[in-house]
Amino acid sequence: MPTNIAIFASGSGSNAENICSFFQNSHDINVVLICSNNKNAFVLKRAKNLGVDAVFFTKAQLISFGFLEKTLTNFNVDFIVLAGFLLKIPQKMINKYPNKIINIHPALLPKYGGKGMYGENIHRAVIENKDEESGVTIHYVNQNYDEGEIIFNAKCEVTKTDTPESLAIKIQALEYTCFPKIIELVIKK
Repeated sequence: MPTNIAIFASGSGSNAENICSFFQNSHDINVVLICSNNKNAFVLKRAKNLGVDAVFFTKAQLISFGFLEKTLTNFNVDFIVLAGFLLKIPQKMINKYPNKIINIHPALLPKYGGKGMYGENIHRAVIENKDEESGVTIHYVNQNYDEGEIIFNAKCEVTKTDTPESLAIKIQALEYTCFPKIIELVIKK
């Protein structure tokens, strides 16, 4: 039986699209659903273009988990990937999917993690602190923002000429290269 993935995203969904493309011809792993808490998120348009079912939900529906639990069950979801998803995952969902929810964070955790630390906020902080490297962290999701067990890190150099925008490009390249491969490794182990 193949493993069915649901991807949760809040924004443009470029990582979600990359993951869908990676598993497009897989017989073992299928992206069956894209979920977003933002009804205007471009990820929902990407899902339609990719022929992947998509669902919008509210923050209240996430917290109560009833609607989402039913939806995930209806799609036989075995594994959840957070790809640019900005809300905290409720304990009920973590309990339903123990060690089956992973996230990618655009920094080397535990630095630059927690509420409000996403996207350009992180890249600006890395540059302001004159860090010599940054990267991505793929980790299991637990009840606290960005504190789950780390699965994988990939690093890149931060140069004196980097801007938040140029660092974002480096980080995104790492995400595209690493995230689908690590998802596959975690699911198959």
